[in-house]
Amino acid sequence: MPPATLPVPGLGTYSDANREQWVETVRTALDVGYRHVDTAQGYDNEQYVGEGIATSSVDREDVFLATKVDPDNLARKDVRTSTTASLDRLGTEYLDLLYVHWPTHTYEASETLAALEQLHDDGAIRNIGLSNFTPALLDEAREVLDVPITAHQVECHPLLQQDRLREDAREHDHWLVAYSPLAQGEVFEEPKIQEIADKHGVSPAAVSLAWLDTKENVVPIPKASSREHLEANLAALKVSLDPEDVAAIDAIGREHRVIDPDFAPWNQ
Repeated sequence: MPPATLPVPGLGTYSDANREQWVETVRTALDVGYRHVDTAQGYDNEQYVGEGIATSSVDREDVFLATKVDPDNLARKDVRTSTTASLDRLGTEYLDLLYVHWPTHTYEASETLAALEQLHDDGAIRNIGLSNFTPALLDEAREVLDVPITAHQVECHPLLQQDRLREDAREHDHWLVAYSPLAQGEVFEEPKIQEIADKHGVSPAAVSLAWLDTKENVVPIPKASSREHLEANLAALKVSLDPEDVAAIDAIGREHRVIDPDFAPWNQ
């Protein structure tokens, strides 16, 4: 098993606008049963996520809280100072998981990952994660790190199934944390998913999340804001897909990214 258990599903909190909404959204998510909250320095909402946790009825120790170090903060000294600032904004003494957000800009494996290991040894973070890495960069990180990788966060959904990275997660026993698990709504238009949704009397979103839940070592982190959608994403994990449903989604065969910035390592 991976070094830590990640509650399923997690709550993704990326948003370009109305970042203050995350106070109420996080509080509601915890109220309905979420126990895994994901944010990032680059989302500019850590203070609101932290306030949502602090003002909820759930103890901090029962929440698995993750954030990510911005690409501009990956120099060794900047990792520590920016993480200290994240802890302050989130109002917590420790992080359950700290990711390298993108292995770009100021990222250098030996320096960046040494800084994360020091934070781990000091107790400021309990687990180390990577995000948006290629298989080659994952191999390099494993050579550098003495602490095991707990999670690798990457875009993953029925239209971008990430077979190689999911196999890497199984082989090396870490979690693949799937962001944009609904491809920002594009899975709703996929005919095979619509067909399976009609068959089971559920939404295409539920089918997509249920499909991810059939995969080993995968944890989806859908974004939602309303109580209705938060509850629906939890309920999706109770949808039982037939083996032929899973096989049909496996066979979709698309490689469609909704998040593909120019600086992404696979574009270099």
